[in-house]
Amino acid sequence: MANVKINSGNVIGKIKPLHCTVNGPVANHDGSGGTVNAFKTAGIPYARLHDSSFFDNYGGEHTVDVSGIFPNFDSDPYDEASYDFYYTDMYIKRTLDVGAKIFYRLGQRIEVRPKKYHVIPPKDFKKWAVICEHIIRHYNEGWANGFEYGIEFWEVWNEPDNRPACWTGTMEQFYDFFEIAVKHLKECFPNIKIGGPALTEWSVDNGNARKFIETMRERNVPMDFLSWHTYSRVIEDFTKRSVEIRDALDANGYKNALSIVDEWNYLVDWKGGMEEGRRKRRTIEGAAFVAANQATVQNTSIDMLMYYDARPCSFCSLWEPFYYDPYKPFYSMVAFNKLYRLGTRIEITSDDKDVYALAATNGEKRAATVTYYTYEADMPEKHITVELDGDYDIYMLDASRDLEHIGEASGVCGITLKPNSVVLFESR
Repeated sequence: MANVKINSGNVIGKIKPLHCTVNGPVANHDGSGGTVNAFKTAGIPYARLHDSSFFDNYGGEHTVDVSGIFPNFDSDPYDEASYDFYYTDMYIKRTLDVGAKIFYRLGQRIEVRPKKYHVIPPKDFKKWAVICEHIIRHYNEGWANGFEYGIEFWEVWNEPDNRPACWTGTMEQFYDFFEIAVKHLKECFPNIKIGGPALTEWSVDNGNARKFIETMRERNVPMDFLSWHTYSRVIEDFTKRSVEIRDALDANGYKNALSIVDEWNYLVDWKGGMEEGRRKRRTIEGAAFVAANQATVQNTSIDMLMYYDARPCSFCSLWEPFYYDPYKPFYSMVAFNKLYRLGTRIEITSDDKDVYALAATNGEKRAATVTYYTYEADMPEKHITVELDGDYDIYMLDASRDLEHIGEASGVCGITLKPNSVVLFESR
């Protein structure tokens, strides 16, 4: 038996934005249909624009990537005619229209095929930075018939340590590139957040993330955030790596820098477990993993989580790729949003390591999620006692139900959960 108790009298702090996504909604040309309403239902707070150019509905090759917006690197970066903002303008507006803020990755999508086209180090690092400067000016200062969106987060590159798929040069070359780009952009725009570089989880584990941070400190490179990734089904991998990143940032003078995991998902491993992970991340096991990790990360130094991917695709999507029907993890996002909208985290305790709990309030209403998550096979049901502090409606997310209302409760509520189930409690 597991025991869970809500203590709304103990206020902990703000709920972090842990239901962000990589990429925004799919829509018709008029901005309707697709995943637009689903984005609104889940209340996605930030969409990271990365790997967007794989998807035709966003604009394909002409979208987001520096090579898509500035197709001829030999062109004049100060000339409006050198830029093609058409599809990226449409994509960003669509994303903002569903209520999500933009987290813009400056750089290139991953290139997993043998021949590389755009993940090659630019032949002029400073010119690349000037190009990015004008992309920012277009979206924040109205340059080139642009906008004043006030986009706050701008990320330089993605996974330079994932070579050669994301960077064909050496890490020493990348240090030079990142230094030049960030210093230039921060000098131009001191009031926005500039950081990166979306390091892989293996760089956190092998010490290369710390080396990157130390090198940036030696070169006096300002960083408003350090972004990194983790694909795993083990919750402890997130907590362990969060400590390593926070310690390295603090030790090198980046105490105010945010720690952002801007790619994550369920994964068995990158070798023999790829197919198993691909199947399970779409199921209730993947959904329970999402809810359990969101509850756990609230207790870590991670500031934001961005689920890979809201782009309909076969690898890691929230949606079936042709009809856009939501997979089970989408409903974990919806449940988390109920808490996020309330805003303030309150104490909730669980005495079982496989039962993860999170609760929030706005001073009047309260909500909580209780998740039984495990990736072990043949685990038994668990009887869970939840001590409530008022009258609640109960909603169930499991293999056969998608946040279906299953009853009401007050006082002490007993409920039996199958492995990998999520329960949402909302005060009445």
